[in-house]
Amino acid sequence: PRTMAEKILVTGGAGYIGSHCVLELVQAGYVPVVVDNFHNAIRGADSLPESLRRVQQIVHQPILFQELDITDVAALQELFKKHRFSAVMHFAGLKAVGESVQKPLEYYRVNLTGTIQLLETMKAHGVRNIVFSSSATVYGDPKYLPLDENHPVGGCTNPYGKSKYFIEEMIRDLCKAERDWNAVLLRYFNPIGAHESGMIGEDPQGIPNNQAEGALVDLSPVQVAVGRREFLKVFGNDYKTEDGTGVRDYIHVVDLAKGHIAALKKLKEDCGCKIYNLGTGTGYSVLQMVQAMEKASGREVRSDPQPGGHGQRASCSHSP
Repeated sequence: PRTMAEKILVTGGAGYIGSHCVLELVQAGYVPVVVDNFHNAIRGADSLPESLRRVQQIVHQPILFQELDITDVAALQELFKKHRFSAVMHFAGLKAVGESVQKPLEYYRVNLTGTIQLLETMKAHGVRNIVFSSSATVYGDPKYLPLDENHPVGGCTNPYGKSKYFIEEMIRDLCKAERDWNAVLLRYFNPIGAHESGMIGEDPQGIPNNQAEGALVDLSPVQVAVGRREFLKVFGNDYKTEDGTGVRDYIHVVDLAKGHIAALKKLKEDCGCKIYNLGTGTGYSVLQMVQAMEKASGREVRSDPQPGGHGQRASCSHSP
């Protein structure tokens, strides 16, 4: 008999990276169950997030979705009673570097408390496999470049990065204490781009802030190229780099999503706790990215230099 497709819980699955992973999960034969609180997602028709409504159109099948906040313990417990999950992909959390400097308690409450409650609920229901959406910000100021997974962690320069680091430590300790747990911690560099259909992509809610993973651009150059925004805010033009703008390792979001499918397969090997960087290994400056966008679109992308972002570093790329 044909085995039932595995159900994967995707927290924060209506967001930019989450929605691309939901799409890859469906295409890889899994059944994603998505929860999101609409903090960074647009509400579409049928009370579905717009991103997931569009994923449904791409894959021609319904996506299971429930509006839920991971800090709501009772709702989490109900969810785990309703579904049998084989693994959890955990994206839910607050993610703007600059905002985390201004609102540290809110970032620790949502990111840490939410994750602790998720892990406790998983444990209570015998779900012991997790892929965690971490960040290269856990490395803090690079001691050497390119960064590899052995680089020291914990010298984070902002509360967002610290919250990711603390969650990594919690999951590592859990895997040590309970040998039947498996976890893959994925440290993202700078996700960009969108699915080739052009139907889903990044469309930030509230103040656009692509500083989540330490990027130094406030707004997608695309929005400027198409006339939705007048200027591209560039944070910092006096860094010690070739052209003065920050250098980052930009990874296409679809490649990032495929990395999550590979991580799920890794969990099947009873891998314990594994850590992987997700990047390309090549750094590009903000100005280089702007010039590439101008070349591709045939339009000028006007930029507006701003003071360097809070808790940002000049260069960051990973060792492939």
